[in-house]
Amino acid sequence: MAAPLCIEGEIELAEEQEWKLWYGQPADKWEEALPLGNGRLGAMVFGRITSERIQWNEDTLWSGFPRDTHNYDALRYLAPVRERIASGRYEEAEKLIEEHMVGRRTESFLPLGDLIIEQEGISGAVTGYRRELDLDAGMAAVRWVSEGRRYSREMFISAVDQVAVIRYEADADASLDLTIRQESLLKHHIRETAEGILRLFGHAPSHIADNYRGDHPQSVLYEEGRGLRYEMQLLAQVEGGHARADSGMIRISNASSVTLLVAAATDFEGFDQMPGAEGSMPSKRCEQALLAAAQLGYEQLRDRHLADHRALFRRVELRLGPEADGRLTACKPTDERLKAYREGGADPALEALLFQYGRYLLMGSSRPGTQPAHLQGIWNPHVQPPWNSDYTTNINTEMNYWPAEVANLSECHEPLIRMIGELSVHGSRTAHIHYGCRGWTAHHNVDLWRMSTPSDGSASWAFWPMGGVWLSRHLWEHYRYNPDLEYLRQTAYPLMKGAALFCLDWLVEDEKGRLMTSPSTSPENRFLTEEGVACSVSAGSTMDMALMRELFHSFIEASEMLDDDRELREELRQAAKRLLPYQIDAEGRLMEWSEPFAEAEPGHRHVSHLYGLYPGEEITPEATPELAAAAERSLASRIRSGGGHTGWSCAWLINLYARLGQPEAAYTYVRTLLSRSVHKNLLGDHPPFQIDANFGGAAGVAEMLLQSHGGVIRLLPALPAAWEAGAVQGLKARGGFVVAMAWSKGALDSASVISTHGQRCTLVYHKPLEVADDHGSIVAEGESCTFETQRGKVYVIRLLN
Repeated sequence: MAAPLCIEGEIELAEEQEWKLWYGQPADKWEEALPLGNGRLGAMVFGRITSERIQWNEDTLWSGFPRDTHNYDALRYLAPVRERIASGRYEEAEKLIEEHMVGRRTESFLPLGDLIIEQEGISGAVTGYRRELDLDAGMAAVRWVSEGRRYSREMFISAVDQVAVIRYEADADASLDLTIRQESLLKHHIRETAEGILRLFGHAPSHIADNYRGDHPQSVLYEEGRGLRYEMQLLAQVEGGHARADSGMIRISNASSVTLLVAAATDFEGFDQMPGAEGSMPSKRCEQALLAAAQLGYEQLRDRHLADHRALFRRVELRLGPEADGRLTACKPTDERLKAYREGGADPALEALLFQYGRYLLMGSSRPGTQPAHLQGIWNPHVQPPWNSDYTTNINTEMNYWPAEVANLSECHEPLIRMIGELSVHGSRTAHIHYGCRGWTAHHNVDLWRMSTPSDGSASWAFWPMGGVWLSRHLWEHYRYNPDLEYLRQTAYPLMKGAALFCLDWLVEDEKGRLMTSPSTSPENRFLTEEGVACSVSAGSTMDMALMRELFHSFIEASEMLDDDRELREELRQAAKRLLPYQIDAEGRLMEWSEPFAEAEPGHRHVSHLYGLYPGEEITPEATPELAAAAERSLASRIRSGGGHTGWSCAWLINLYARLGQPEAAYTYVRTLLSRSVHKNLLGDHPPFQIDANFGGAAGVAEMLLQSHGGVIRLLPALPAAWEAGAVQGLKARGGFVVAMAWSKGALDSASVISTHGQRCTLVYHKPLEVADDHGSIVAEGESCTFETQRGKVYVIRLLN
C-alpha cells in the first residue's frame, strides 16, 4: 500500500490502509465476481480454481449503427398538447404525446465474450484459498495451496498499454498445465494464427428490440453488412514449458509461469460514422497492442500499469473511525464484514472502502478517450441487458459523475464532457425538428450513437427534453473545480449556450406572465388528476424550472467572465426573473409540480423536485431556510412512504441530508446503502446491478466531509458520531483547492488547503479557525475565513482554542 499523501507534514495518516476486497471462496455468480477495467476494456474475474471464467466487455461494442431516429411529425402535435395542458386536460395531452411525439428505444451495450482457463493437475485438497481485488494496485489475484504447492494468478488491465495481463505462477516443484478457450454470446468465429494468437471475432446485432414480454420473435437482429465488427485476441507467453494453439484453443504444458495477454477492439469510428467506413480493422489493432506488450514483458507491463493507476488512485486517502478497528475488520473477508454490518455491526473502514471503491470503479469505466460510464459502468454479461445498459440521463448518468471532481478524478470526467459535445450535434436537429427551437436538446436515454430523441414508452420517462440542460451542469462543474478559462471558452461555453437557447425557445408564458415549460414531466413520476387518474404530463415541473434557472445563472456568469454574448446574457437575466418560482404546499412540503396535485406514488424512487438542494445549490439551510425546510419535509414524506428503496435513490438521500447539514440522517442512508443495496462484491444493486449506487454513495461520503457550493468551503459539514475520528487527504473543492483534514472526538484538529489556480478561498467551520500561509504568517481567522491564495501554495488551518 502506498504511503499517505502528506501536505507539508501537517496531516499524517497514522497507519497505512489496505484497500482490498477479499473472499475465501470463488464467485458463484457474476454479481460476486471482481471488476477490472481501464476505461475501454472491462473484465469480471470469478477466481475459480480449476476452471477460471473471466467475462469481458469493450466500451464501443454496442448493437446498432448510426441512423436517423427523429420523429418528423412530432412538431405537428406540440401546439395541441400545450392547448390541452393550459385547459387542464392533462390525460388528453399525455395521450397525444404517447401516440405522436415519442420515438424508439436506444441500442444496447453488449458483452464481448468469456475466457475459460482450465487448470489441470489440481487434484488434492485446496487450502488457504484467497480471492482479492486490490483497489490501490488495480489488480485481481487468486492464491491457494494444494498438496503443499502454492499456486497464484494475478490480473490487471493496463490503460498505458491497452492490454489485459493475466499471470499464472506456481512453486518450483509444480507445473502449470492450462487449456484456454474463448466463448461469446454474439455471432462469432474462433481461429488461431501462425504466431500462436487465439482470435475470437464476429459482428454485433444491428438492433436489440424490447422483449420485456418475451414475445418478440427477432429481439436480437443480425443483418449482413450492418453492425459493429469486433475482435478479442489472446497471446500466451510461457516459461519452462511450451504452448500450442490448435482447434480453437491454446494448450500449455509443464510451464513454471504463464503470462496471457489479451487485447480487444471494434471497428467503431464515431457516433456519426458507419462502422469501418474509414477502413479500421479490429484484428490489426489487437495484434499491434499484443505484439507491443509482448516486447515489454510482464514485469515492465506491471510496473507501467501500477505507476499509471496509482497516480490517480493515491490522490485521495481516507480513514474513518478508530485505526485499530479498521485494521481488525480488514482482516475479515469482505462478505463476512458485509454480513456483520447488515446485522448492525459497526465498520467505518467498510464505509471508507465504499468511497474508495467508487473512485476505483470510475477509473475503471471512464478514462480520457473512452466512452463514459453507463448504467453498468463498463461491465455487462447480457445480450439484452436491463434498460439496454445505456446512458439514462434523467439521473443515473449524472450520478455516475457526482464523485468525479470532489474525489480528485477530474480526468475521468472527460468522456462525459466529450459525449455531451457529440450529443449536441444530433440534439440540435432534435430541437429544430421536434420542437422548432434553437440550440440543442436531449432526452432521457442516450447510446453509443448519441440518440437525442425521445425513447418509446410512457411519457413519464420518454418525454423529458431536459437531458441536455442537466448534462450542461457537468460542463460548468468541471470548470468550477478546475478554473481554466480556455476550457470554458472552447468547450463548456458553446455547449451551455446551445442548451440555454433551447430553454429560451421552449418556455411558454402563463396567464400571470410567468415563464414555464410545457409540456413538462417530473422524471418517471405521476400525479393524480381531479378525476383520480394517474398522469405525468403538465406544465412547469419543479425540476424543469430548477434546471433552467441554474443553467441561466451559470451561463450569465460564464458570459461575464468571457465578456461574450452581452445581448443573450441580458435576455437570460430577464427570463430568469420570470421563471416559475419554487412553491410550498399546504403541508409545508416543496411542490413537485406547478399545481398542488396529489401524488400517485407517494414513495416514488425519484426525488427530482429536490434537485435544487442537491446536486444543485439553489436551496441551502443558510441562504433559503424556508425552502430548505420545505425540501426536508418533502424528503421525509417521500421516505415515510417507501422512497429511497433502490440503490441509486438511497445514495441520493445521503447527499441530500448532507446538504441539509443532518449528519445522522445522512449516515443512516450510508448504512442502508451498504446493508440493503450492494452485492457481495459491493457493486450497487438497484436491483438488478446498477453502478450509480456506487458513484452516488462515494459522492455522499465526500459530501459529508467537505462541501464547496455557494462560494465557500465547509469543513466537516455533516460528520456523524460514527466517524468521530478520522483523516482525509486529497478531496477537491470548487475554486481549485485540494483539502486535507484530521479530526478526533468529532472536532477538527487541523487541516490544509492547496490552491491549484490562485483563487480567493473562504473556509467555514462552526468553531474559530486560524489560517497560515507557508511562511507561517496568519492570513485569516474566525468561523468564516476569507483569504487570497497563490497557485501551488499550501495554507495550514488550525482550530483556535
